Amino acid sequence: MKRNIRGWTFDFAVTSILTFAGVITIIPFLYIVLVSFATPSEYIQKAGAFIFPTEWTLVNYQYLLSTGAFIQAGANSAFLAIVGTVLSLAVTSSFAYALSRRRLRGRKTLLLLVLISILFNPGIIPPYLVVKSLGLINSIWSLIIPALTSGWYIFLMKSFYDSIPVSLEEAASIDGCNDMGIWVKIILPLSLPSLAAFGLFYAVSYWNVFFHAILYINDFDKWPLQVLLQNMLIDSSTSGGDLAIQIASEQEMPKETLKMAAVVVATVPIILVYPFLQKHFAKGVMVGSVKE
Repeated sequence: MKRNIRGWTFDFAVTSILTFAGVITIIPFLYIVLVSFATPSEYIQKAGAFIFPTEWTLVNYQYLLSTGAFIQAGANSAFLAIVGTVLSLAVTSSFAYALSRRRLRGRKTLLLLVLISILFNPGIIPPYLVVKSLGLINSIWSLIIPALTSGWYIFLMKSFYDSIPVSLEEAASIDGCNDMGIWVKIILPLSLPSLAAFGLFYAVSYWNVFFHAILYINDFDKWPLQVLLQNMLIDSSTSGGDLAIQIASEQEMPKETLKMAAVVVATVPIILVYPFLQKHFAKGVMVGSVKE
């Protein structure tokens, strides 16, 4: 009985702490969403000190989504998230599968190189020189090609491929499948949970790309959404900030309401992806951790 009481007390304490942390975490985002639906006049009158708007309006979203700069930045981020994720999954899964095959020549050397890429961070200058030598400066591909794969993800997927019985491949080989056929028809279908999990990680990374975009992209029309959003929210004094703030300067409404709407538009798309991958996510994040 005492153990049960202690167990209930512990569960109640943990649940209370997690609930409190969740509420504290969601309140700022909830406030941003509510302010984005407020009318400009109400925001000015109440100086932003309100919880629920008296009058709900979509004027901030309507104006924001009709602005060329914001639409272009959103299209750039969508291109990065979709194309980058597909290419990254293709490179990571194929490379990891090749490294899991013991008959691969130079396998140990490749594994060592992947391990070195995890342990040692080259910093800023070497990647910039590589991108410049490839002629990718001021190209949106500079945000995709250097980030096509991750050494950590390669090792995780390799561990998963190591756990697949070799008998499946041998049976497919007897039926006439080559290595490419085995990977496409047998290995990839078995890898859907891990591909879903890593796909979500890659999509979030590409959608939120910011620092590398500042380093490699010079033209404003090639900015991803996060760079434009940063200039709208913080750095409105620079020339790039002036370009971003023109979204708000062309009409008589407080910039804050447009900023809140911009934050929501930049955040919601990547959140909506998660429910479609949720059933694979829990299993995918455990890839390579346990072998049967």
